[in-house]
Amino acid sequence: FAFGHYTHEKNPVSAIAGLTTISIIEEENLVANAQTLGTLALKRLRKMQGRYPVIGDVRGRGFLFGIELVEDPVTKKPANDLAEAVLYRCLDKGLSFKLSMGNTLTFTPPLILTQEQLEFALQVIEESLHEEYVISGL
Repeated sequence: FAFGHYTHEKNPVSAIAGLTTISIIEEENLVANAQTLGTLALKRLRKMQGRYPVIGDVRGRGFLFGIELVEDPVTKKPANDLAEAVLYRCLDKGLSFKLSMGNTLTFTPPLILTQEQLEFALQVIEESLHEEYVISGL
C-alpha cells in the first residue's frame, strides 16, 4: 500500500524513454557537440559585441547562451524595443529564439545542431542586429 505517490510515478514507459534518451545523448556525443559549437558561438558573438556597442553582454555555456542588448554601453539601460525588433527580423529570416528580461536574445539550440546550422543562425542574428541597429540609430 502506497500513500502519497502520484499516478505518473514509476511509469515504465517514461522510464525507458528517459533511459533511451540518455543513451542516445551518450552514443552520439551530443554533450561534446554542444560544448564545441557553444564555444564557437560565444566567440563569434563576442566578436559581434566588439562591432556593436548595443551588445552590453554576451554570456553562456554549451547550448545556453545569450546577447544582452542595451541602449548605452555605460549605463546598460535595456534596449527592449531593439531586442524585440531583432527577434521579429530573425523570425522573418527563419530563425526562432526567445527573449529574456525583455532585452536578452536567448538561444537554446537542440543538441543535434550542426556547425552549418549554427553558422546560418549566427549569420541571421548578425544581419538582423545590423539592420535594426542602423534603423534605430543607437
